[in-house]
Amino acid sequence: AAAVEEVWTTLKVLDWTAGRFARAGMASPRLDAQVLLAHALHTDRVGLYTHFDKPLAGDELSACRKLIQRRLAGEPVAYLTGQKEVWSVALAVDARVLVPRPDTETLIEVVLDRVKARAADVAMTLADIGTGSGAIAVVLARELSGARIIATDVSEDALAVARDNIARHGVGDRVTAMAGDLLEPLTEPVDVIVANLPYIPSADIDALAPEVRCEPRLALDGGADGLDLIRRLIATAADKLLPGGFIALEHGADQAEKLAALIAATDGLSLTDTRADLAGNPRVTVADRHG
Repeated sequence: AAAVEEVWTTLKVLDWTAGRFARAGMASPRLDAQVLLAHALHTDRVGLYTHFDKPLAGDELSACRKLIQRRLAGEPVAYLTGQKEVWSVALAVDARVLVPRPDTETLIEVVLDRVKARAADVAMTLADIGTGSGAIAVVLARELSGARIIATDVSEDALAVARDNIARHGVGDRVTAMAGDLLEPLTEPVDVIVANLPYIPSADIDALAPEVRCEPRLALDGGADGLDLIRRLIATAADKLLPGGFIALEHGADQAEKLAALIAATDGLSLTDTRADLAGNPRVTVADRHG
């Protein structure tokens, strides 16, 4: 008798992939499987379940297989799909930029809370330093209809991605992307400085998960103690903040005390807030400009 060819339905492929990812030790195997298969099959995660019993054609199976292999080889899901959501905004990402993390939503939340409490987003100027994919700048521009935002990065590659996202979300009239080191591109003081700079100590990078090591080292490496760039930014921030302005910084979970000490030793800045991320780790530090 002829062998019966195995039929691979959407659900069967999903279950197999989730199991394979789990055995490979991935943090979110089923979610990764859903996102990648939805991308390969040109549907969304809900579509996978509404067509769970649909047999996949050869070209569909091939597309799924390629993405599964690349994920198992360590590529981040966001690079495989070409996008990542931040604050419900879909941003284009690729290997030129850091994949935005959920922690960065805490940073955005802190800035929006402070700005909206002042009810003064009209004519405010914010600077997003080390913008990467442009995630923070784009979200802030969408949330603060009157604000002007300057997004800076030292990487021209990253700025190309940021400019794409700025144009894609129609905020190019209020967001300007500029190349340069930290605050260097700013020609005048601003109301708010927001920054998610590299903060991983150099010696820790080789021990990171394979998908993180796929990301640009420039966007991860914070020097010996992880604070090289943050230290330089804090030292020059007061000069680039308007009276009553503030700086909000994302940092490592074990770096809050060091940041507090750096701010205390800096003329013109006062520590005002430390905010925890969803996991309860101190993740964002805010300092006001005084004097």
